Parts: sequence; structure tokens; C-alpha cells
Amino acid sequence: MDLLAMPAVTIRNLSEEAHRALKIRAAHHGRSTEAEMRDILEGAVRPANRVRIGSALSRLSRDAGLTNADFEALDQARDRKPAEPLGFE
Repeated sequence: MDLLAMPAVTIRNLSEEAHRALKIRAAHHGRSTEAEMRDILEGAVRPANRVRIGSALSRLSRDAGLTNADFEALDQARDRKPAEPLGFE
């Protein structure tokens, strides 16, 4: 079985105080020190104001005043037959 190798990071020269605080923080969250470091690093590089498409669409429809009845009407009105392929003759 060939497993996908994940990147690894080594942190050198971490102070004893920082290491101890990290272990305490990990214990507080009920996870290993390594899992705690992963969580900290992933949180640090994740964009703070990332736009999620579902949230953006929901906000857009709410701002436009659309209701569930509006969406049902749109769904009933849409053409359900498959699109015809384009011809480039």
C-alpha cells in the first residue's frame, strides 16, 4: 500500500518556555502537542476574511429579498431538457 507522504516541518531552537506553554495549550484542548502545532500553523496561514461561496450567495439572495417561494418559482420555470450541442460548421 502506497500512502501519500505529508510534508513535515522541524522547528529548531524553540525555547523551553514556549515548548512548555505549547504542551499546556495542547493538553487544554485535549490533543497532542503535534496536533496543537498543526492547528496553530493552519490557523495562521488561513485567510481571515475568506469568502465562502455558499455564504456569499445566501447573503446576496437575502439582500435582494428573495424567498423560498421565489426559488421554487425559478426552479419550476427553468427548462429541463438537455442543452443542444453547439455546431461550428
